[in-house]
Amino acid sequence: MESAAPSRTDQAPADPAAADEALATQPVGYWSGLAHDAVTRHLRDAMARIDVTQPQYWVLNRVNGGPSAPSREEVVSQLTSLADGPHEIARVVDQLLHRGWLRADDARQLHLTDAGEAARVRLRDLVTDVRAEVHAGISDEEYVAALKVLRRMVANVQGDGAP
Repeated sequence: MESAAPSRTDQAPADPAAADEALATQPVGYWSGLAHDAVTRHLRDAMARIDVTQPQYWVLNRVNGGPSAPSREEVVSQLTSLADGPHEIARVVDQLLHRGWLRADDARQLHLTDAGEAARVRLRDLVTDVRAEVHAGISDEEYVAALKVLRRMVANVQGDGAP
């Protein structure tokens, strides 16, 4: 018995007021971009109120998160793809060294200072609170399902067809 080819859904123009029954026709790029912009802006606004940036948080986590202390070059290499430009992470490392949240040892490896660790913990609490706001009314199961769909879409357009 032959299986039927999957149905194709027409693509409609982006419509922020689309009714639920029309959502299947909405462009994922529009909605994923809108979600990215809104969530990122909300998080960055919350961080700005305590004089911290999202890239600073990334660097604090990266310096804290490995099995060994990373070098400046490793941190820059690992985080630049997330940043708004090719020089942003290097500047953030300089800011955190100046602020006294990072220190470099004689081998030029980066370490969190006590103040840096305290800031990282404060930021983790802030990010956890912001996550709760963003996820209000969304079950873990719904969230996982949404991410699985997005992961599959990424795999589909990257050509490997598998997540």
